Order: sequence, then C-alpha cells, then structure tokens
Amino acid sequence: MKLQPLNLPKDTENGPIVIAGPCSAETEEQVMTTAKQLADKGCHLFRAGVWKPRTKPGGFEGHGEPALKWMKRVKEETGMLIGTEVATPEHVALAMNYGMDILWIGARTTANPFAMQQLADAMHGLDIPVLIKNPVNPDLELWIGALERINQAGITRLGVIHRGFSSFEKSMYRNAPMWQIPIELRRRIPDLPIICDPSHMGGKRELIAPLSQQALDLGFDGLMIESHCDPDKAWSDAKQQLTPDVCDYVVSLLVSRDGKFTTEGIKQLRHQIDDIDNDIMELLSKRMRVCREIGQYKKEHNIAVLQTNRYNEILEKRGAQGALMGMSDAFAKQIFEHIHEESVRQQLEIVNK
Repeated sequence: MKLQPLNLPKDTENGPIVIAGPCSAETEEQVMTTAKQLADKGCHLFRAGVWKPRTKPGGFEGHGEPALKWMKRVKEETGMLIGTEVATPEHVALAMNYGMDILWIGARTTANPFAMQQLADAMHGLDIPVLIKNPVNPDLELWIGALERINQAGITRLGVIHRGFSSFEKSMYRNAPMWQIPIELRRRIPDLPIICDPSHMGGKRELIAPLSQQALDLGFDGLMIESHCDPDKAWSDAKQQLTPDVCDYVVSLLVSRDGKFTTEGIKQLRHQIDDIDNDIMELLSKRMRVCREIGQYKKEHNIAVLQTNRYNEILEKRGAQGALMGMSDAFAKQIFEHIHEESVRQQLEIVNK
C-alpha cells in the first residue's frame, strides 16, 4: 500500500492531531459559534456532519449542501481546515466544490464494498487526506479492503479512525474499543496513521478523556472529538459532545507517547496485555452468566450440578485445542479446571437457595 503523511497540523508541536467540532451542522449560528470558540483555543481542524443518516428514520439527518456553505465560512473566517463525512459520489463532488480539506468515510459505509468502490471511483485523482472509520462489526479484513480500494484510486494521504465496534452485549461503552484490532492493523500497515474517535467509542462525555489517553498510550496519531457550543441541546449524540472549553481542557491534560518501539515499547506491549486481559475477564463474566442459567435449569429439573462426563469432555477438548494453539495441554486443562470449579460453585449457590 502506497502511503504518504497526512500533513495535518497539530495544536502543539509534539501533541496529537486533534479534529474537533459538532456531531452535526445544525444551524449556521451553531456552526460558527462552535468553530470560533475552538479556534480561540488553538484548534486547527474543524469537523461537522453535513449528511447524518441515522440508524432509524425520523431523526435529524443533516442539511446537506446548505451546511457546506457554513463550513466554507468557518474556513474563511477562522483559517481552520474543515472536514466532513461522505457516503456517496455526490457527497464527494459537493464537498470538494465547497473546499473541504479532509474527508472521512463512516463505519456503515466502510462495511459495504459496493459503496466503497463507488467512493473510490469518485475520489480518483483527488489529493486530499481521507480517513476511513472501522466497519461497524469487528472485521479487520473488511477494514483493510476499504483502505485498499481508496488507495488504489490514487489516494495516498490515507488514515483510519477507530471508533469501536457495535455489540448486542451491554457494556460501559457505546462501541466496544477492541483495541487488539487497530493494534493488529498497525502491525500489518506500520505507516498508516490511526485516529481515535473517543466520542463514538464511549458515548458519554466522562469517557472521552480516559479513552483519549488510552489511544495515545497505544501510539495512536490523533483524536477526533465531538465538540458543541451547547452540547445538552445538540440535535444528535448530545451525551457524547463536549463544550470547546472542556474539549481544550481534556486535550491539555493528555500525555503524548512515542509510538516507536524504543524505551516505550515495553509499555505499549503491556497495554496490549491489559486490553487482552480485560477481554478475557469480559468473556469469563459472560461464561459464568450462562453457567448460572444452567444452574437454574438444573434446579428446576432436579438435575445434579456435577456432570462428570461433561467435565471430562471440556478438559480433553480444551487441552487439545491449547496444544494446537502453541500452549501446553496441561496449561489449558489447568485453566479450565479452575473455570469449572468456579462454575460449579456458582451453580451450587443457585441450587441450594
């Protein structure tokens, strides 16, 4: 994959790239007020959604071309670079007509190879940074395929936005980070800039700061943060937007990390371990929840908690699986002995209530 630097300005010399602005361009006054407040804080890159297709119909879906005029005014009056999301060839043409400096492609579009090819064809010959959000589902190959389509159209100032992945499971996050996926993307394409979108990932204002720091700790290159002059009255995603003052404060407290594998290398690896361990704990919690449901079923049908044949099957199957995956079978069996022990304990509590 042929790549060149994004060449986007940073708020501070050694800090991350910061792209900030409202989820949606709602009114000209809202856009200009937010942009001027961000510019006063030293922000150089302004974002706003002009086309806003929602998960369900009936919500505010953007003003389209009229909002592009407001964005152009932001550029003329503040000097900030401007960017918006595009999902169709028509969007690309209009965005370029109004002087967009950055384009990004949303998660739902990334997941559709037909739409991605149409966008790639529309972008052929452009010289503009294009950022591609991860697909809604955790599919790294789909993400890389979207990158390759745009790159083959001649876009070399290419980057990605990690906004997390949708899940039907309840979680503290709007979109689960699943950090291991962008980490693997970085391993495969080392020169690819990665921007984190903590607003969509967390879905709550209070999660933006810790997620931003975690992204920088992992060597990400920048942040896309949703900022609104009056977040509580935002027409879309109100809970995940910050005022420009708070956005500036959050960014000022962040510690940038050297993404290169130097003295920070071991820390980066340990962060990966922490993320994987968190995933393991989440999966164990889900497993124990199912075990408790089994315990309730056994109680209702007067079935013994300990089923020896099932226990032996688990140990033999997981031991063999562990050996195939580069671990000793004894190690894998030992892990599942402890898991089974806890499962039995929890089922006994239910049966004996």
